[in-house]
Amino acid sequence: MSDLALTLARFQFGFTISFHIIFPAITIGLASYLAVLEASWLKSRNTVYLDLYHFWVKIFSLCFGMGVVSGLVMAYQFGTNWAGFSSVAGSVTGPLLAYEVLTAFFLEAGFLGVMLFGWNKVGPELHFTSTVMVALGTLVSATWILASNSWMQTPQGFELVDGKVIPLDWFKIIFNPSFPYRLIHMVIAAYLATALFVVAAGGWQLLHGKNNPAVRKMLSMGLWLILLLAPLQVVIGDMHGLNTLKHQPAKIAAIEAHWENKGEEATPLVLLAWPDMAQEKNLFAVEIPVLGSLILRHSLTEQIPALKDFPARDRPNATIIFWSFRVMVGLGMLMILLAVTSAWLRWKGTLYQNSTFQKFCILMGPAGLIAILAGWFTTEIGRQPWVVYGLLRTVDAVTPHTAGEVGLTLALFVVIYFALFGMGTVYVLRLVNGGPKTGEALQGDAISINRTELDEFMVAPEFHPDPQPSPPTTSTSTGKNAPKDH
Repeated sequence: MSDLALTLARFQFGFTISFHIIFPAITIGLASYLAVLEASWLKSRNTVYLDLYHFWVKIFSLCFGMGVVSGLVMAYQFGTNWAGFSSVAGSVTGPLLAYEVLTAFFLEAGFLGVMLFGWNKVGPELHFTSTVMVALGTLVSATWILASNSWMQTPQGFELVDGKVIPLDWFKIIFNPSFPYRLIHMVIAAYLATALFVVAAGGWQLLHGKNNPAVRKMLSMGLWLILLLAPLQVVIGDMHGLNTLKHQPAKIAAIEAHWENKGEEATPLVLLAWPDMAQEKNLFAVEIPVLGSLILRHSLTEQIPALKDFPARDRPNATIIFWSFRVMVGLGMLMILLAVTSAWLRWKGTLYQNSTFQKFCILMGPAGLIAILAGWFTTEIGRQPWVVYGLLRTVDAVTPHTAGEVGLTLALFVVIYFALFGMGTVYVLRLVNGGPKTGEALQGDAISINRTELDEFMVAPEFHPDPQPSPPTTSTSTGKNAPKDH
C-alpha cells in the first residue's frame, strides 16, 4: 500500500471520529444534566427545572440520533479500511464493542422511548428512573469504548499466537494500565463540554434580553459545574500524564518537543516551539528551566526520556501533538478563568447583568468540544506509528486499497457529513436560540418538535419557535393554533 493511501485512510478515520465524538460527548453530559433537572423537580416541584428539562431533552435527542448514525460508520471502517487490525486484534476489540451493544445500547433502547414520549403515560418515579437509566447507559457506553481504546494504548492480558491476539485475562484487558485515567478524563471532559454549551446558551439568552428564571438557573448550574470540574480535570490530567510517561514515553517526549537530554541537567518545560521532525530539533523554543522535570517527574532533578532516545521510525509526529496538546491545555485554563470570574461576579451580585461576561460565556461555548478533539488528536497521533502500541504498526493494520479508492470514499464522507451533520447542528443551534419556554411542560411529552416546525426549518431563513405553544384542542385547523403532534 502506498504512503498516500495510508495517509488518506488515517485521515478518513480521523475525520469521521472527529464528527462522531462531538455528539456522544454532548449526550453523555446532557443525559446526566437531565437526570439532575428531573430529580430537582421531583424534590422541589419548582417548574423551572421542568421547563429546562423539556427544553434540553429536545437537543439531547437530536444529538443522540446523530451520535448513533455517525458511530455506525466507525464500526464499519474496521472492516473496510483496517482489515489488518481486525484480523490481528479483533478477538479483543470485537467482544468489547459487542459488550457495549449488549449493555449500553440495550439499556438506552429500553428506556429512551419512555424518557422522550412517556411523560404523561407513566408515573413521575418511573419516568425519572428512565432518565437515570439513559444517563447510566451513556456512561456504560463510554466505559466500553474507552476500555477498547485504552487497550490499544496499553495492551495486556493476551498472548500472540501465529500473529493473532489471543485473550487470556479479560479483567486485565478491560482494566489495562491507562483505562482508569482515560475514562475519568474523558467523562469529565464530556461534562465540561456540556456545561460550557449550557452556559453559552444561557449567556446568549441573557445578552438578548431573555432574563427569566429558567435562563438564570441553567447559567448558574453550568457555571457551578465548571467551577468544580475544571480544576479537578487538571489533577486528573496530571495523573494521566504520569501514566503515559510510564507506558508511552515517546508520546510524552513528542508532546514536550524534548529532543535530547543534556548531561544531568533537569528537563525544561517548552512553552512554545516548532518541532522539525526532519532536522530533529526545534526551529525555535521558549523554555522554562527545570519546570518540565517538576511537572512530569515531580522532581527538580530527574529527566524525562527524549525523542532521540527512540529510533526515528518509532517517534510520533511532534509537530502536530505539541500544538494539539497546548490547545487543549490553553482552553482548560480559560475554563478555569471563566469559572473563577463567575464566582467573583456571584459574590458581587452581578452575574446576570454583566454583558462582557455573557459574551465570554458565548465565546467559550465550543471550547469544551475543541479541547476534546485536541486531546484525542494528541492521544491517537501520539500513539503512532502503532495501532496497538508496541504490537501492531499502522502500516500493517490498513487494508491494501489504492489511494484513488480511499480518496474517493473520503471525498464522499466529507460532502455527506458536512451536509447531514451540518444541517443537524444548525437545527440544534436554532432550538438553542429559541430558549426555554415557561410552562412548556404543560404541552405533554418531553419531545414536541412537530412537523410544522421542521418544515419551517427546512424552508425559512429564520427559525422562530412559538413563544407560547397552544394547548391541545379538538380543532381540525391546520394553522398556527392546530393541536401539537406529540
